[in-house]
Amino acid sequence: MSEVLVVIGIAINIYSFILLARVLMSWIPMFTNRPLDPYNPLVKFLLDVTEPVLAPLRRYLVIGMIDLSPLAALILLQVIGSAVLNSA
Repeated sequence: MSEVLVVIGIAINIYSFILLARVLMSWIPMFTNRPLDPYNPLVKFLLDVTEPVLAPLRRYLVIGMIDLSPLAALILLQVIGSAVLNSA
């Protein structure tokens, strides 16, 4: 059973890094004055993997032009990860 919990913890960490990459990727157009190419395989992967988690959170966590859904998702992932690892 503990091996399963370790795998879940690793998956949560990997997803957290993917989410962080999505956030950093969203800042690129501010510095380059070019929009992201939605057909780029890396951009498409990051959007496809993170959007199912961010979309429901975004309904409640957008304040003006500030989208707090990635922050909420990262906090939620850390809480779930801590709960899973502490249950072992």
